[in-house]
Amino acid sequence: MQLTLLKAKLHHACVTHSELEYEGSCAIDGLLLDTAGIREYEQIHIYNKTNGERFTTYAIRAQEGSGTISVNGAAAHRANPGDRVIICSYAILTQQEALNFQPTLVYLDEHNHITRTSHSIPVQVA
Repeated sequence: MQLTLLKAKLHHACVTHSELEYEGSCAIDGLLLDTAGIREYEQIHIYNKTNGERFTTYAIRAQEGSGTISVNGAAAHRANPGDRVIICSYAILTQQEALNFQPTLVYLDEHNHITRTSHSIPVQVA
């Protein structure tokens, strides 16, 4: 059996650009890509906390240290500058691989600066 698990997450990213007339994708600050372990052209899922939209695209590299999160092409209809989003990538693992796997979680402030990283999400209490 194979399992699909969260591989990486950029949590609470702030959209800086929304470019309709651009080949589809999401341009992400290269430093954020590297920290999260998301590869250029890797499929990503974007969950817009501001308007509830959820969509799939792929990552492209933006200038390191720029703070850029640019939602491009048709997806530009689903996110506007200033929207807060969660960007996730997933991996398909065997049960054996999943035993020791930990995702990379990168938490961002309103300027897309890294505030902390983690490899687990705290247990949610009622």
